[in-house]
Amino acid sequence: MNGGNRFDNTVDAMRGSKWIVAVTVMLPTLIEIIDISVANVSLDHIRGSLSGGIDEAAWILTSYLVSNAIIIPMTGWLARTFGRKRYLVFSISLFTGASLLCGASTSLGMLVFFRVLQGIGGGALQPLSQAILLETFPPREHGMAMALFGIGIMFGPIAGPLMGGYITDTLSWRWIFYVNIPIGLFAIMMVKMFIVDPSYMKRTEKVKVDAWGIALLTLGIGALQIVLDKGQREDWFQSDFILVFSAISALALVAFVIVELFFAEQPIVDLRAFRNISFTAGNVVMFVAFFNLLGSIVLLPLYAQILLGYTATLAGLVLSPGGVATLLTMPVVGRLVAKRNPKHILALGVLVCAFSTYRMAGFSLAADFSSLMWPRIYLGIGMGLLFIPLTTLTLSSVPKPQMGNATAIFNLLRNLGGSFGVAFATTMFARRAQFHQSRITEHLTLFDRNFRSAVEWGREMLAGRGIPESAADGTALKMIYGQVVRQATAMGFNDAFWILSVMMACVLPLLLLMRRPDHQGGPPPPGH
Repeated sequence: MNGGNRFDNTVDAMRGSKWIVAVTVMLPTLIEIIDISVANVSLDHIRGSLSGGIDEAAWILTSYLVSNAIIIPMTGWLARTFGRKRYLVFSISLFTGASLLCGASTSLGMLVFFRVLQGIGGGALQPLSQAILLETFPPREHGMAMALFGIGIMFGPIAGPLMGGYITDTLSWRWIFYVNIPIGLFAIMMVKMFIVDPSYMKRTEKVKVDAWGIALLTLGIGALQIVLDKGQREDWFQSDFILVFSAISALALVAFVIVELFFAEQPIVDLRAFRNISFTAGNVVMFVAFFNLLGSIVLLPLYAQILLGYTATLAGLVLSPGGVATLLTMPVVGRLVAKRNPKHILALGVLVCAFSTYRMAGFSLAADFSSLMWPRIYLGIGMGLLFIPLTTLTLSSVPKPQMGNATAIFNLLRNLGGSFGVAFATTMFARRAQFHQSRITEHLTLFDRNFRSAVEWGREMLAGRGIPESAADGTALKMIYGQVVRQATAMGFNDAFWILSVMMACVLPLLLLMRRPDHQGGPPPPGH
């Protein structure tokens, strides 16, 4: 009996520890973020095991992202309605149970369905964790709290593909899902012991369900995520499929805004949060920052593989140091934010991110490994400088009762920024490469002196290697055309990187609209 009392006393003492709370909420969040990318490298194994096509296998990723995107903005309302602790336990339980069912799937259709359930369970974990961290840590330590959260956000995409590849090669693709089960069960136990709902989360009045809001949000965000994921593959608005889903998304989201602002008594997403100018500006900056981050780290390995002949492993090694740079930068920035004006650190982060993609716009076909790696490291440092002060400036002025709604919106726009960035960057690269190829080929004519010289040089070089004269002309032309395609492709990449850089730099004026938290060093001076 005394042993039981001692255990209860220990739990009560630990329940008040902000560090125990931080570990408790970051554990399920980390596995959820890892699961976004863990299946990427296993798709071919899954497709072969379940006898599916390449396009069908892609829905394993898309289904998770769509359900994730739909549930994130609802998180604040669901937490208020059912109680945050109860909803957090439910979300981890659903994610863990769906992981078991994903691993046990015997067909591609089953796996896609259970990935939807997994996304519904996992989508709430990021905004709930962020809200709990911001409420648990005192205002002066919000920078350190967001450093912990940011490390999890940035570590997941690095660890996911590495874990997925290793587990798939050594065990089976099914274990990329089974590995979530013991972690999920442990996380449920931790939440039940150490998370407590604040008094304002305990509702006494009857909750009216915003059915129209839920339906319109689900339809609008779901259709939008499908458009972003499939757009480039379907040639965007040349496809009836994309046109239909774009129209559905646009109409549903416009109707959703009208319903939430003017008709819903208890809106599922309180859009009035955007009356806070600092919050609105911060959300725009976060959207563009992840637009830039995801767009550039999608293009960078493609550049290395398509133009420089890198293997997938080498291309991954180009990206990895940037993730490490972010992880090393964040704890330092977390401490600095409490002592310095976060706006100055944020401005530096924006400039470093813009500079990194500007350096990527200068890549040439003679670029070596370090030439590719260093701009990615700069981008990692820039994101480390940017994420913590931006989150602090955006959310610290939000009242605690509205924190769940605010973090849901903030995480939705972060995720959408990444999705838009990937879609935009890949499309812009493809279109600009086509443009440059058509312009260069205009000069491939016998009336162009440089072209005639190149053909003559190729003919002589091939003849010296024993190629018959009858075949030398055709082979020389093929070689020249191959170089044209490579140059046009490189210029397409450079254009896309340059546009990303300009877009990143353009958010700097928005920093003037953001308020420095009052808890940092007393009242801010005029103009801050």
